[in-house]
Amino acid sequence: MLPAAAPRSPALAAAPAGPSVSLYLSEDEVRRLLGLDAELYYVRNDLISHYALSFNLLVPSETNFLHFTWHAKSKVEYKLGFQVDNFVAMGMPQVNISAQGEVPRTLSVFRVELSCTGKVDSEVMILMQLNLTVNSSKNFTVLNFKRRKMCYKKLEEVKTSALDKNTSRTIYDPVHAAPTTSTRVFYISVGVCCAVIFLVAIILAVLHLHSMKRIELDDSISASSSSQGLSQPSTQTTQYLRADTPNNATPVTSYPTLRIEKNDLRSVTLLEAKAKVKDIAISRERVTLKDVLQEDQASEVQVTMMLTESCKLRGLHHRNLLPITHVCIEEGEKPMVISPYMNWGNLKLFLRQCKLVEANNPQAISQQDLVHMAIQIACGMSYLARREVIHKDLAARNCVIDDTLQVKITDNALSRDLFPMDYHCLGDNENRPVRWMALESLVNNEFSSASDVWAFGVTLWELMTLGQTPYVDIDPFEMAAYLKDGYRIAQPINCPDELFAVMACCWALDPEERPKFQQLVQCLTEFHAALGAYV
Repeated sequence: MLPAAAPRSPALAAAPAGPSVSLYLSEDEVRRLLGLDAELYYVRNDLISHYALSFNLLVPSETNFLHFTWHAKSKVEYKLGFQVDNFVAMGMPQVNISAQGEVPRTLSVFRVELSCTGKVDSEVMILMQLNLTVNSSKNFTVLNFKRRKMCYKKLEEVKTSALDKNTSRTIYDPVHAAPTTSTRVFYISVGVCCAVIFLVAIILAVLHLHSMKRIELDDSISASSSSQGLSQPSTQTTQYLRADTPNNATPVTSYPTLRIEKNDLRSVTLLEAKAKVKDIAISRERVTLKDVLQEDQASEVQVTMMLTESCKLRGLHHRNLLPITHVCIEEGEKPMVISPYMNWGNLKLFLRQCKLVEANNPQAISQQDLVHMAIQIACGMSYLARREVIHKDLAARNCVIDDTLQVKITDNALSRDLFPMDYHCLGDNENRPVRWMALESLVNNEFSSASDVWAFGVTLWELMTLGQTPYVDIDPFEMAAYLKDGYRIAQPINCPDELFAVMACCWALDPEERPKFQQLVQCLTEFHAALGAYV
């Protein structure tokens, strides 16, 4: 974690006009390497992105070329060098530009060739060092790009000793003689490999189609279909939450059946809030209250806000969403919000419990399980995005989990009481999840599916750290400046580079450069499958 007092991200100093250097991976290149539709900037208008440079990206074994896009608006000299930790597996990388010169003044692409020798099986670490010099050596900047690539040993060609013409013909002439035993073995091996690859490809295609059909099936469910009522036969138990939250929350501006704008929330009366949820109200007599999770004295305004906020997911049906099913709003009784019971409860508390268990049992929860949870959250958010519903407070604390590791997204308006340190008031009388918010949300109060994607990246970070608090050392009042300067939370310990790259793409400053939730589902699903191949 970067300390609160860390210096701001350095920029390339230059003459008064500024060199305006930019260096990045284009959208096509990121799609080819990571499967995401986004650009990945290392330097944007002189501002260095250290979190992007920290990626030690894995280059697919079949990929031999990397493409970097760059340009400068004034004179910037460069020197380019490489280091490889295993020259037996890979030779020195080659580029299609000179080792030193000037950064082009027009948008250009240079290519780096990473070719394996085929002599051994090995993972090769590659370091590309780019030195940028501005204003006649008065400013010197070093950029280090790290890459990994798996190199494999090539199948050796059959070697023969051409003792005479007859022997030579016996081996190489398919018309006059049958191939030797070693040649037959070679062709059989190649055939078996091709068959296995073809079979795996078919299986992956079937799984992908099956997954897409499930998503389409969820979409086809009508929002007017009947919810799980208490009168319907069901073995599922229900938890009951009292209206007890001192809540200064900002409501979501997009509801499927209930729309209350931010500026109008405090003007909504309790009577009006009850009228809006009257159709899902049940009698208090039908409710048997068991464990009370939390209770205090809530004002009428707080009760009103709980009823309105709890309706955020009302009328939506998806396997990874947990909307409320009923409310109790009878006169003389404390209003209650009722939702299906998830027996392992709040996801953030569950993750922290796993972290405590992990000390004695490292196998308590696997990385594959955590990625599967992330996929479920991304699926639920993808559904919300297609319905044009903005969550605005996606985090592990607003998800629940059961003993089968099924995760559901919710927003029961209790998070501000259960996790008060996750919300901060920045002088505007609103408790907001500052550490989970995108820059445009912090500065301009702008929320969209893209800002939900930012929050998903932080939620993924929570999963990989087993419930740690992001930006814990950063003053909430400094968060906007901190993010604007290019800083992000550091890569978690034991988090694969590929997974951290997914997080970082969610934290692009430009909302348009962030991936869509459906792309995140696909990317994480492929990563989950790759993890399963090694288990």
